[in-house]
Amino acid sequence: MKRRAAIHIISAIAAGTAIPPGAIETLFSGLDDSLGRPLGLSEWEATVHEYGQVVGTLPAGELIKDLIADIVAVGELLNRPNSTDDRAALMRVNAGLAGVLAVDFGDVGEKRAARMSWAAARQSADASGDRDLRVWVRGKAAQKAFWTERPDSVVAELASEAIGIADGTPSAGLADAYAARVYVAAARGDTDRVDSTLDDLRRVFDHLPQDTNDQSALAFRESQLRWAESYARTWNADPRAEVSLEHALSLYPSNAFAPRTNLALMKAAVMINDREIEAGLQHAITTMENDYRRCAGRAQLVKRVLHTLPGNARTLPAARELHAFTTAT
Repeated sequence: MKRRAAIHIISAIAAGTAIPPGAIETLFSGLDDSLGRPLGLSEWEATVHEYGQVVGTLPAGELIKDLIADIVAVGELLNRPNSTDDRAALMRVNAGLAGVLAVDFGDVGEKRAARMSWAAARQSADASGDRDLRVWVRGKAAQKAFWTERPDSVVAELASEAIGIADGTPSAGLADAYAARVYVAAARGDTDRVDSTLDDLRRVFDHLPQDTNDQSALAFRESQLRWAESYARTWNADPRAEVSLEHALSLYPSNAFAPRTNLALMKAAVMINDREIEAGLQHAITTMENDYRRCAGRAQLVKRVLHTLPGNARTLPAARELHAFTTAT
């Protein structure tokens, strides 16, 4: 059943059609089955780490097939009637795989599949008993819920759950949760909430171990902190936005296409706010032409750039050209 569901999902993604109803549920149906004693858990953990390193450097959806195949394999391990000594470790692996899969599903616009994958990640993390992981799947899901334009109430609930489970213990997931709150406050134009939540985020970040070599999805790095600051300052027309953007950009490697492109779009908004309207529009258009990759929130950012335009500039040919990208991202 699971292999058939995996084939249906892969075929649908390849054909650009909707994932068949029930396929995602079938894919994760082994979570409640009896657990066996899997071999090679360290290899599985390394695999999750590797996925986390590359998920932001490849075109959206590139990892879906491999992730699905690995989730099927983990599901088969879950069904082995043997010792349950490795149950917690296996659940951690499944949570990590499901979380990265949810990110990739969201980036290709498969919102329901992303939602179901995040639910599976939360279920697995809770079963693992790993508090930091439980916080991470909720904090990261809160961020991604914002970028896939789910209701603010959903973002707020996920972030609050993460913060509640963390109970003051600093972790990457707790930082993700506060970052999600920053995005919502900035989108609403709530300057006071932006400032206070950024302070919360910085306090958490200051207490995190900073391993510059850890590029996994379960890490929170300075680049992400500066990205959140840049986002908040850009949409609140903060005069520090340009400096913040340059700082954030300098922290991302050249192959981090999605965050660098999104920062470039914010730069276009800053230029428009500085009355460099034509130059800002052209910067945004060039940015979109140079990075064809889809990612969650890209259309949202383009719309926000257009929203910064004064009324008489929204009919400019360049504005119409940029608007065309909102239906193609």
